[in-house]
Amino acid sequence: MIYFLIYLFLEVSLTVEIASRIGGLATFLEIVFSAFLGIFILMNFRHTLVENIYALRMRQIDMEGFSQRNMMGLFGAILLIVPGFLSDLIGIVLQFSLFSSLIINRFTRKYQPPTQPKDDNVIDAEIIRDTPSLR
Repeated sequence: MIYFLIYLFLEVSLTVEIASRIGGLATFLEIVFSAFLGIFILMNFRHTLVENIYALRMRQIDMEGFSQRNMMGLFGAILLIVPGFLSDLIGIVLQFSLFSSLIINRFTRKYQPPTQPKDDNVIDAEIIRDTPSLR
C-alpha cells in the first residue's frame, strides 16, 4: 500500500510540474496520444506474441525470457493508457526488452541449489584389481 501511495504522490507531483510548464492543451494531447499508443500496442500484441513464440521455438530465448517479454510489454501498454507522465515514462521504458529484463533481474531472486559442505578429510582413490580378466 505504501508503494502505491509513493507512486501516486510522484505521479501527481510530476504531472502538475510538467503540465504547468507545457500548458493544458499540450498535456491533454500527450495524455490522448499515449493512450492511443497503448491501445495500439495492445491491439498489435498478437504479432509480438507470435514473434516471441517463434523465438522460443528457435531456442533464441528461454521460457523465462518469453514470459518476461510478454508480461512487461502488456504492463507497459497498460501504463501508457493510464494518464500521467510518470506512468507514460515507465510504460515506454517497459516496451524495450533490455530495460524490462534489467528490471526483472533486479527484483527477482535467482534460484541457487543448496551446496554440500566439503569434507577435507576424504581421500579420493581408485581401486584397480590386478586380475588377469581385466587385462
